[in-house]
Amino acid sequence: MECTLGEIVSSGTFKKNLTGKDIRKGSIIAVNSEELSSCKEEITMQFSAKKLDKKDFFGKSDPFLVFYRCNEDGSFTVTHKTEVIKSNLNPTWRPFTVQVRALCNGDYDRSIKIECYDWDSDGGHDLIGIFQTNLRELTRGKGANNVYECINPKKQAKKSKYKNSGTVSLESCRVEVVHSFLDYIKGGTEMQCTIAVDFTASNGDPRQPTSLHYMSPYQPNQYAMALRAVGEIIQDYDSDKLFPALGFGARLPPDGRISHEFFLNGHPDNPYCEGIDGVMNAYHKALQTVQLYGPTNFAPVINHVARFAGAQRDGTQYFILLILTDGIITDMPQTREAIVNVSSIMSNKNYFLYERNHYFLGIHLATVNHNCWSRRSTV
Repeated sequence: MECTLGEIVSSGTFKKNLTGKDIRKGSIIAVNSEELSSCKEEITMQFSAKKLDKKDFFGKSDPFLVFYRCNEDGSFTVTHKTEVIKSNLNPTWRPFTVQVRALCNGDYDRSIKIECYDWDSDGGHDLIGIFQTNLRELTRGKGANNVYECINPKKQAKKSKYKNSGTVSLESCRVEVVHSFLDYIKGGTEMQCTIAVDFTASNGDPRQPTSLHYMSPYQPNQYAMALRAVGEIIQDYDSDKLFPALGFGARLPPDGRISHEFFLNGHPDNPYCEGIDGVMNAYHKALQTVQLYGPTNFAPVINHVARFAGAQRDGTQYFILLILTDGIITDMPQTREAIVNVSSIMSNKNYFLYERNHYFLGIHLATVNHNCWSRRSTV
C-alpha cells in the first residue's frame, strides 16, 4: 500500500485496500492521524497489585500491565507494557518512564486505559481486568484516589455479586521536563568543539594518490573533505569559532618523538584555530612537517578533552570531540576505559542533582576512506 501524508491527514480515518502476493483478498488497512503536542515532559511511574484473579489452572497468574492512549476518535493505542511477573497475585512492577505526549499527547485530562493480563507462552494472554484513569489523577501520587479496581467485563456480566478481579495501586509518580539540545543552546549553553585527526601510517603515504592524506594540488583529500563538511556545520553553533585541533599517531620534528596528542598549529600555548579555515590551514601545515607513524591510539585525545571539560562544571558549556580516522583502533581497551570514565562522571547522580556541578562531553567518530566518510556517534 502506498499513499501520501496528505491523504492520511485529510481523512478522518484513512482506509485503503492492501495488495501483494500473500495478502488475503479484501484486506484493508485503516490509519488514524493526530498531531503530536510539543510537550517535553516524561513521567516515571510504578504500580503494584493485590489479590489478582488466578488464571492458570496449575499455578498462579503471571501478570503484566498494558497502557493505552485514547485517540481523538475514541480508539486506543498501546503506549507501554510492563514486564511479566511470574506466579504472583500480588506483584510490584518495576518503575518505567514514558513520554507524556505518547501517553496522553500532553492532555492531562485525557483517558488512559490500563489492562491487566495473565501472560501465556502461546501469546493468548488472558484478561484479568481493566480500569481507566488520567494523568491529572496519577500526578496526585500514591493514595486512596489512585487505587483502582480491576474489572473483568465478562465476569461482571455473569456474576451479580462480582466485585473485582483485584486492585492495582500507583506506588509512585514523577513528572519531569526533558530539555532538548536546542533548548540548551537557546538557553545560553556554548559548544566547545575539539577536532582530532589521525596521522598514522595506515592512512598511506601523503605523497601517493592512494593515501587518504594525499597532498594533491588540484583537489582536497578525504580528510580535508570530512573536516570541511562537518566543521562548517559545527562552527555555526560555536560562538567564538575558535577550535583546538589535535593530531595523533605521528613522529614530530625535530627529534622524531611519537605523539598521540599534539596541536596541529604547533603552538601548545595557543592551540586554537580561527574557524574551519584555520583548522584546514593548520592541518595542511602539520601534514608537511610530521611523519605519519602509529599506532592509532584514541585514549590520549579523549582524556585530553575530558580534562578540559571537567574543569568547566558550571553547566554552561557542551564539549564535543570529533575524531577523524581511517577506523583502525589499536588501543581499544584504553579507549573503552577513557569513555567509561567520562560516562561514569557524567551519569553520576550528584552531577545532575546539583545543576552547577556537571559537564557534558560528546565523542563522535568520522571514519574516512576512499569511497566516502561516515559519521558514527560513540558517546
